[in-house]
Amino acid sequence: MDDWFLQAGSGARFDWGPVGARRLAADVACLVVVDVLSFTTSVTVAVESGTRVFPYAWHDESAVKFADAMGAQLAAGRRTASPDSPWSLSPAALRNAPFVPRLVLPSPNGSSIAAAAGGSVVVAACLRNATAVGNWLAHHDYGTPERAVAVIASGERWPDGSLRPALEDLLGAGAVLSALREQRGGSMSPEAAAAVACFEATRDVTAAVADSASGRELSYGGFADDVGIATELDACGIVPVLTDGAFTAVG
Repeated sequence: MDDWFLQAGSGARFDWGPVGARRLAADVACLVVVDVLSFTTSVTVAVESGTRVFPYAWHDESAVKFADAMGAQLAAGRRTASPDSPWSLSPAALRNAPFVPRLVLPSPNGSSIAAAAGGSVVVAACLRNATAVGNWLAHHDYGTPERAVAVIASGERWPDGSLRPALEDLLGAGAVLSALREQRGGSMSPEAAAAVACFEATRDVTAAVADSASGRELSYGGFADDVGIATELDACGIVPVLTDGAFTAVG
């Protein structure tokens, strides 16, 4: 593996998708997953209520078996939630659903990144908890060359399965890195610095996300409430950390 793709020597790094996560995970102490619409936003909503969230890549028969093995409720697809199974990838649905102590939340984007982390500490971040995550990283001495952190923007998928960089995830990643830089300073890779610059130069993050391709897709598809929850900037002080296979609140 070529070292320059690792952004080596920088305390804070930035990349895209599961492939970027796998590349950087071997050279960092902490991996931050950002999937604003909607995996990591849904994680914050669920964890706020006391639910432990198990990430899983696909909603298929293996997910059913995994949920049974974990003694957890399996979340349905955003459009297939029902009164009998109201838990889904929709943050609005999760906010209104009955409490469950354990939830398996399938997501081909955010969950795949979490699975690519190897031995790194994994944190779920979004616009709702970006400052809390940045502060937590600084408090735990992440963001130095010795304890590097990689912030991974999940992105979305084109119909052919290739990565579609998504503005909302770039902004979410930039928000985390901006908060970390404010607390710690230190060295950032050019990629991380560019994500920070994008976030800090965006005057109205809420409007930008709502008017982005992903925001419009959800709103016109009947999920405007999900976009609204995803843009509750710094409304959440919870930092979900992957612990024994599940995201659990630590701060």
